[in-house]
Amino acid sequence: MTRQTTQKLITALYPRLSHEDTLQGESNSISNQKRILEAYAKQNGFSNLKWYTDDGFSGANFQRPGFQSMLADIEAGLVGTVIVKDMSRLGRNYLQVGMYTEMIFPQNGVRFIAINDGVDSAQGDNDFAPLRNIFNEWLVRDTSKKIRAVKRSKGMSGKPVTSKPV
Repeated sequence: MTRQTTQKLITALYPRLSHEDTLQGESNSISNQKRILEAYAKQNGFSNLKWYTDDGFSGANFQRPGFQSMLADIEAGLVGTVIVKDMSRLGRNYLQVGMYTEMIFPQNGVRFIAINDGVDSAQGDNDFAPLRNIFNEWLVRDTSKKIRAVKRSKGMSGKPVTSKPV
């Protein structure tokens, strides 16, 4: 990894929204996440901001275009800090999120900040981050089970379980 000087390193701002998250309302919207991330970056003196956005991609899958682009820049030594709204925006797979936050980011000299969870790898206050990752993974599984149960119930009662074709 070739490392640029600290002043030129990218501050990666990463908002992500899955289709299921849209059901949660405006609080998780991409525009709301962007406002939170940009305000935090400016208030804390981060510069050279670059957006890596994934809109409509599940946190259970890490093959997201914005995430992969950010990862390529990290591995190229271009990124100094990654900022997300909360841990669940990075992903909802406990093992993979842990691999990035505990191994890949530190190995590449990348500071990781999850604003709403109070996680900042530069402060060493990440004691509860693994527990949050487990909860985030459980949440995606629980939501999936609930959606399947609703569809199964609709199907058993003769109601349509898909949208009408256009």
